[in-house]
Amino acid sequence: MKPDNLWAPLDTSHEAREKIWAVSRSFSQDVWFRFRRKPTAIIGLIMLVLVAFFSFVGPLFTSFTYSEQNTRLANIPPRLSVTSLQGFDSVFYITHGLRIIALTPGGRLERQLELVEDDFVARRIIFAYDDYRQVILDYTERPIQLLDENGYRIAAQSNVWNRTYRLGTDHLGRDILTRLMFGGRISLTIAIIAALANMIIGTLYGSISGFFGGTVDDVMMRIVDIINTIPVTLYVILIKVAIGGGGLMPMIIALSSVYWVSMARVVRGQVLSLKSQEYIMAARTIGTSTKEILFRHLVPNTMGPILVTATMLIPTAIFMEAFMSFIGIGIAPPMASLGTMSNDATDAMRSAPYQLFLPAALICILMFAFSFVGDGLRDALDPKLKK
Repeated sequence: MKPDNLWAPLDTSHEAREKIWAVSRSFSQDVWFRFRRKPTAIIGLIMLVLVAFFSFVGPLFTSFTYSEQNTRLANIPPRLSVTSLQGFDSVFYITHGLRIIALTPGGRLERQLELVEDDFVARRIIFAYDDYRQVILDYTERPIQLLDENGYRIAAQSNVWNRTYRLGTDHLGRDILTRLMFGGRISLTIAIIAALANMIIGTLYGSISGFFGGTVDDVMMRIVDIINTIPVTLYVILIKVAIGGGGLMPMIIALSSVYWVSMARVVRGQVLSLKSQEYIMAARTIGTSTKEILFRHLVPNTMGPILVTATMLIPTAIFMEAFMSFIGIGIAPPMASLGTMSNDATDAMRSAPYQLFLPAALICILMFAFSFVGDGLRDALDPKLKK
């Protein structure tokens, strides 16, 4: 047993009892503390980091480019149902166009066999495997059979992963994995640059309108109302067509010229509520300039709603870029974009649905990730939710 003299009551003063004990954190530490307590925000942040690594670092590890074509290996899926013939070192994949692709047993594509004869009467197609042997494709009945040069149907079916094109090829034989990397890079670049431009324009416009008020505010807000009367999609399309070109800059200019309206409204509302605060009145009393009041006192105190609004605008910009590329007025081919990839995949949607599913899935991942992060920032930057 422990002796009783090891236990004694603590000697606390009245001031110590009234003191609230808590960990001291800065504003940024407090925001990060509340942000990481929201699981969806952390998931969204992890998704964004992975997609950014995939898009910007991934192309360094691939041996293909986004525009490299091999039409002889077009529409090859990521998982192949192959047939092996006795006496052949290769296994064979039958394409939808009744052509034969030779692969290694491990799944690496070698070549498309050369066509020797297409016998419509016997319903057989003969291909040359090498200088001495042939492979016969017999389509007289279902399923289609592969024969050796002697007509023997000694074959075995198996499934292998495509080791050459990990996610398959499109209708022009381009590597879908590489094109996804460049498409994700373009979407992130356009969306982030457009969001930054919208944040700068909207912050300046909204802060000036809210601070001066009166006639200045009425005129500036009527301009915003006029822009809001035009459908956003139509407005972006008209600007894009007027600018012309199919590169990144026309798309960035088109998106940056319209989405600042929402940012301006948010900033104006925040400035209207802040400019009547005591510290702003004190700054005016001591003769602080308008520029310093705006950019040293008002704008920094509205950064929370600004960051949240900018984060929420990014998914809209990503979707708009993909939509415009899908309808043919966005990023011009052969440059890879998630929208152009989706457009190219529509013709082969029934025979090769993976070509549409992959870019659509990446678009959804980006939009969900930014939405999750924006939702987490909104909660983390809201002082009313501080506990």
